[in-house]
Amino acid sequence: MSVVEVIDQEMILNRVRELGRIMSEDYADRVPVLVTVMTGAMWFVADLVRRIESDIEVDFLALNRFGEGGRIRIATDCATPLYERDVVLVEDIVDTGLSLTVLQRLLREREPRSLQTAALLDKSTRRLVDVDLDYRGFEVGDEYLIGYGLDHRGWFRNLPSIWSVLDMDRLENDPGAIAETVYAGR
Repeated sequence: MSVVEVIDQEMILNRVRELGRIMSEDYADRVPVLVTVMTGAMWFVADLVRRIESDIEVDFLALNRFGEGGRIRIATDCATPLYERDVVLVEDIVDTGLSLTVLQRLLREREPRSLQTAALLDKSTRRLVDVDLDYRGFEVGDEYLIGYGLDHRGWFRNLPSIWSVLDMDRLENDPGAIAETVYAGR
């Protein structure tokens, strides 16, 4: 087998529901701005905002990596002013912590009242820098993951669950074969 489902749709929706309940309590008397990192976190934030039972705003930003060092820059910035606002940075997955550190620093420069971070997936075993996650969906291992916003060259984002790729050569050389497995029965 080339892939295996590691977090099914029901598990995801139950955990997102729980995170929404917690955030509803935390922000019951405030209106936070959920700043969502494009594109992978769109699935997570779409489900999350439907579970938050208090007023919120949502905005998006997109990142680009460039140069040999993989330097990060904001390709598309959020339009909402963040000064003196309660901000929740929403990520699909936190791996080394390097991108998240840069994002947190950039958002802190805008002087929000508070800045917290929500991530659906946490690969804490790969962490190179310490970062705080205030709202965490699932802790995962070092495997390559696809589905629920996570892609491989644009493939597989629309899967309702998360799959671990066991055969990277097959994924690289024949993503259609992987697609046959993950989309079977849909």
